[in-house]
Amino acid sequence: MKIFWIEFLAFAYRNFIFAKRNVYVFVEMLFWPVVGVLSIGLMGDFLKLEEHTLNFVLTGAIASGTLQVTQLDVGYALLYDVWSKSMKHTFLSPAHVAAALLGSWVVGMLRGISIFFILSGLAKYYFNFDYPPFWGTFNFLLGVFWMSLITGLMVWILILRYGQRAEISVWALSYMVMILCGIYYPVQMLPQPIFTVAQMIPLTYFLEGVRVHYGFAPLFEYGLWKGWFLNFLYVLGGLWCVKLAIARARKTGLLLKLSE
Repeated sequence: MKIFWIEFLAFAYRNFIFAKRNVYVFVEMLFWPVVGVLSIGLMGDFLKLEEHTLNFVLTGAIASGTLQVTQLDVGYALLYDVWSKSMKHTFLSPAHVAAALLGSWVVGMLRGISIFFILSGLAKYYFNFDYPPFWGTFNFLLGVFWMSLITGLMVWILILRYGQRAEISVWALSYMVMILCGIYYPVQMLPQPIFTVAQMIPLTYFLEGVRVHYGFAPLFEYGLWKGWFLNFLYVLGGLWCVKLAIARARKTGLLLKLSE
């Protein structure tokens, strides 16, 4: 266990160094979420949305920006190895895959927390965004972070399965999640097959949980319990799938190809 924590801290420090050296990447990460919150807020003012309805869509914009920034760190942890042609060196080491993933996730959460407060501060200052109670906000933010880890795991699996062709997934998956989980609208508005898929996404329940504080009736019974159950299920299943993908990439020679 002690060795695992040492590996975890080593990978966290590695990703911190990447983050510190890539200031422009962080500025780019900050730019789009800020544009998203301001544009959604201005649109809400133009449409003269009621206060609770405006809070509804602003929570979606804040969740969207926080999710994107956090999951990019998890996805970039592998892509940096692909781009620097050092994949084989990373996976030849005896370090645990979970330590690499969690180390990058922690750095992503630090960025995500800063983005969350920047976006919610802008929403509060310009559009009178109403914060939910502390525990509601905490549970919501933690749910977004877990969703970012799940999305990052999917990026790892796709890259280890399909190689550099799948690197677009680091940006595309978060947008797909946002469409399915009702980021700006109630999920019951989705067509029935897509609505069923939405119920399999943990973020659906955390968005609903925070929006209850604005007077919107919950659609799902025991929604937060379902969200946390899915979070733990997907993370455990995702770690197992990543290990299988690594084993297959070694067998097919993909790790060597990505290092050439």
